[in-house]
Amino acid sequence: MADHEPFSVPQALEKRGGGAFDPAGRAVEAGRGIEWLKQGWQLFARNPGAWIAIAVILLVILVALNMVPVAGGLAAQFLMPVFAGGILLGCKSLAEGGAFGIDALFAGFRQNASNLVLVGVFYLVGVLVVMLAVFLIGGGAALTGGLMGRGPGIGVAVGGFFLAMLVMLALMVPLMMAVWFAPALVVFRGIAPLAAMQASFSACLKNLVPFLVYGVILFVLCMVAMIPFGLGMLVMVPVMMGSVYASYVEIFE
Repeated sequence: MADHEPFSVPQALEKRGGGAFDPAGRAVEAGRGIEWLKQGWQLFARNPGAWIAIAVILLVILVALNMVPVAGGLAAQFLMPVFAGGILLGCKSLAEGGAFGIDALFAGFRQNASNLVLVGVFYLVGVLVVMLAVFLIGGGAALTGGLMGRGPGIGVAVGGFFLAMLVMLALMVPLMMAVWFAPALVVFRGIAPLAAMQASFSACLKNLVPFLVYGVILFVLCMVAMIPFGLGMLVMVPVMMGSVYASYVEIFE
């Protein structure tokens, strides 16, 4: 793929006087989320065959792992940041006019693999904490409702359920913010897992509006991609990964 011109993100940063790594992340304009998705599509369009093959292989690996009770699901959680890190390294190569192939999926195993796995470990710990909080709130409401009897008890139980869902949403969003840029910070800058998650959360917090715009559009696109038997996700997953790379470059690099 060396015959391609360099990707537009670094050029845009150069024109804006940026380019130096900012560990705290920069605040960007609200509409940049749309641009990240456009740049994700540009990366996909450069080598759609390799991208689709990566998406298929990743899906097969995840399905196979999740078929193994408990251990398989844990392995999938731990390995996702490793796969993401490798794909992001592939994005960088592709963006700079270099080679890009199926081996990009496994590039994370050759660069900071242990720290990438730790990102998955910390994320899973966070998920377990969230689930525990949801269980305590929902279970407590159900128990209280049962003790109160059928009439008022149902209202208490239902209210507790909705409260538990709100708590889960309120806790899962910050957790997702913490892992969004973490693999990129680990593979590109060698930052330690917890520090990378902290920097990721801080950067996302600075850019809530751009990420809100980005998230709404991405959600709609994913819903559309699911219509043809989910086959559209073979395109949407690469586009999303390309957009993660584009957003990382603009905010951090």
